[in-house]
Amino acid sequence: MANNKAARNFVLMRDEDESGVSGTGIVAEGYQYPSGRVVIEWLISPFSLGIFSSLEDLICVHGHGGKTWVVKE
Repeated sequence: MANNKAARNFVLMRDEDESGVSGTGIVAEGYQYPSGRVVIEWLISPFSLGIFSSLEDLICVHGHGGKTWVVKE
Protein backbone atom coordinates (compact mmCIF):
# COMPACT_ATOMS: atom_id res chain seq x y z
CA MET A 1 0.00 0.00 0.00
CA ALA A 2 1.39 3.40 -0.96
CA ASN A 3 1.96 6.07 1.67
CA ASN A 4 1.12 9.62 0.55
CA LYS A 5 3.26 11.36 3.18
CA ALA A 6 6.36 13.17 1.97
CA ALA A 7 9.76 12.38 3.42
CA ARG A 8 11.38 15.24 5.35
CA ASN A 9 14.88 16.38 6.15
CA PHE A 10 15.54 18.24 9.40
CA VAL A 11 18.28 19.40 11.76
CA LEU A 12 18.53 19.20 15.53
CA MET A 13 19.32 22.54 17.14
CA ARG A 14 20.62 22.90 20.67
CA ASP A 15 21.07 26.14 22.57
CA GLU A 16 22.63 24.65 25.71
CA ASP A 17 24.76 21.52 26.04
CA GLU A 18 24.00 20.07 29.48
CA SER A 19 26.36 17.11 29.03
CA GLY A 20 29.28 19.04 27.53
CA VAL A 21 29.50 16.43 24.77
CA SER A 22 27.19 17.40 21.89
CA GLY A 23 27.89 21.10 21.51
CA THR A 24 25.43 23.82 20.53
CA GLY A 25 23.87 25.08 17.31
CA ILE A 26 23.14 22.43 14.69
CA VAL A 27 24.22 19.19 16.37
CA ALA A 28 22.63 16.58 14.07
CA GLU A 29 20.99 16.16 10.68
CA GLY A 30 18.08 13.84 10.20
CA TYR A 31 15.58 12.29 7.87
CA GLN A 32 12.01 11.32 8.67
CA TYR A 33 10.63 8.53 6.51
CA PRO A 34 7.01 8.52 5.35
CA SER A 35 6.36 5.83 7.99
CA GLY A 36 7.25 8.38 10.69
CA ARG A 37 10.52 6.65 11.61
CA VAL A 38 13.56 8.88 12.04
CA VAL A 39 17.31 8.50 11.44
CA ILE A 40 19.78 11.10 12.72
CA GLU A 41 23.50 11.58 12.17
CA TRP A 42 25.40 13.45 14.89
CA LEU A 43 27.74 16.12 13.51
CA ILE A 44 30.29 15.78 16.30
CA SER A 45 32.68 12.95 17.10
CA PRO A 46 32.05 10.01 17.18
CA PHE A 47 29.57 10.89 14.38
CA SER A 48 27.11 8.18 15.36
CA LEU A 49 23.69 7.39 13.93
CA GLY A 50 20.43 7.12 15.84
CA ILE A 51 17.17 5.46 14.83
CA PHE A 52 13.84 6.37 16.44
CA SER A 53 10.20 5.38 15.90
CA SER A 54 9.13 9.05 15.67
CA LEU A 55 10.25 12.66 16.11
CA GLU A 56 8.48 12.59 19.46
CA ASP A 57 10.66 9.66 20.60
CA LEU A 58 13.79 11.48 19.39
CA ILE A 59 12.89 14.59 21.39
CA CYS A 60 11.96 12.49 24.42
CA VAL A 61 15.53 11.14 24.46
CA HIS A 62 17.54 14.15 23.24
CA GLY A 63 15.28 17.17 23.90
CA HIS A 64 16.83 18.05 27.27
CA GLY A 65 13.72 19.85 28.49
CA GLY A 66 13.30 22.11 25.46
CA LYS A 67 17.01 22.90 24.98
CA THR A 68 17.08 20.84 21.77
CA TRP A 69 14.49 21.06 19.02
CA VAL A 70 13.76 19.95 15.45
CA VAL A 71 13.94 22.42 12.57
CA LYS A 72 12.32 20.97 9.45
CA GLU A 73 13.83 21.89 6.10
